[in-house]
Amino acid sequence: MKKKKGRFSRFIRPILSLYDLVIVNLVILYHFNFENKGLYFSILASLAWMVISASTNFYKIYRFTPEIKIFTLIFKQYFVFTLVLFALIGFFESTEFLTPAHPLFSANQTIIISTLVIGIVASFKFVVYYLLLKFRVVFGGNYRKTIIIGSGLQAENLQEYFNTKKEAGFKLKKIFESKNLNLSTICSYILEESIDEVYCCLSTVDPQIINEITNFSESNLKEVKYIPSYGKIYSKKLSYQNYGLIPVLSLRTIHLEDNFNSFIKRTFDILFSTLVLVLLLSWLIPLLAIVIKINSKGPVFFKQKRNGYNFKEFWCYKFRSMKLNKEANTSQATKNDYRVTGIGKYLRKYSIDELPQFFNVLVGDMSVVGPRPHMLKENEKYKSTIDKFMVRHYVKPGITGLAQTKGFRGEIETNHDIVNRIKYDIYYIENWSFMLDLKIIIETVINVIRGEKKAY
Repeated sequence: MKKKKGRFSRFIRPILSLYDLVIVNLVILYHFNFENKGLYFSILASLAWMVISASTNFYKIYRFTPEIKIFTLIFKQYFVFTLVLFALIGFFESTEFLTPAHPLFSANQTIIISTLVIGIVASFKFVVYYLLLKFRVVFGGNYRKTIIIGSGLQAENLQEYFNTKKEAGFKLKKIFESKNLNLSTICSYILEESIDEVYCCLSTVDPQIINEITNFSESNLKEVKYIPSYGKIYSKKLSYQNYGLIPVLSLRTIHLEDNFNSFIKRTFDILFSTLVLVLLLSWLIPLLAIVIKINSKGPVFFKQKRNGYNFKEFWCYKFRSMKLNKEANTSQATKNDYRVTGIGKYLRKYSIDELPQFFNVLVGDMSVVGPRPHMLKENEKYKSTIDKFMVRHYVKPGITGLAQTKGFRGEIETNHDIVNRIKYDIYYIENWSFMLDLKIIIETVINVIRGEKKAY
């Protein structure tokens, strides 16, 4: 059995952990002017930091981990660590370490200390993260040699990922096509080229060959990963559970079904929509009402039934940007659409016509971020023709969404448009986080300022 090759990257996590503990202790001890009484508190705070890090997977960051995931981990660590600091203060002040007459920290000081710790820790974490990306691209270091066994769309997508994402640190050495696979040739190549990771395509490689390759690779301390046979418009994120001794796989995990996550998202929706309605729409509605009325006959607002959470129908509101027409509920807007009014062109270009939907958010029909709701006729068409289309109705629809920030908004010209829209919608549902919502909102604001090509 070959000895597994070592990499300096295995030292990164221990070094980061040690660095973070040093920062925690220095910040706390500095507050105590490095007196002995601060030592007890810093020891408990360090233990708390380690326990929290383990529970939040704070140090489980890999070469393929996106930045939004890192931001989410930092936010969780900051939130929980701050709460624990308050708990430790309460414990210390109720014991003989300090009397109530001499409080340990004020609330403001506690938040400042926690913020300072997480700020320094996060900065260093991102510095290391970006240095490693640069190191892989410029110097070709910290990489892993890989091979792909099998063929098909998923294997091709993985090949493209390895070849284009140089910063991820994967070096694809060879692809063994599914036809005429020779087990001894593959095994010899793995050893001769010192391959680190073997990727097997489950849909195009015989299970017996996969089993043999797995046994060989593990015997030689090579990591084996499997490429599932999923369709091209969705990404299944299987969750593993045990029913007694029976392993059971669930098709996908929907994070917003968790009560805490749902509470966080709904609270943000209420606060954000209230701010928009009070600070922006309170004066913008009267102004636009006058302009819309002068520009064309008809109401200020346009309402249309859409399908939302669990496919339930609701009235979706917008500023009217078109002339009154009989095709409003059957035909989507197209480029140079004759129905769009003069002021409507600008309302649609900068997505101002969507702002009344914050009323929908406030009453709970929609969310600030989520899959965009379609017309009823479009839903009837696509739910029977596009695979996994209905999955997007597992959550509330949004004013903006991940698909929109990736350019898949507005008119659906080809199946490519709707397929990619559904792909991003399902990715959002399976990978939801509060930080992802914030990122989508920021990207949406930037796109609105620029003016989007398909906003017509």
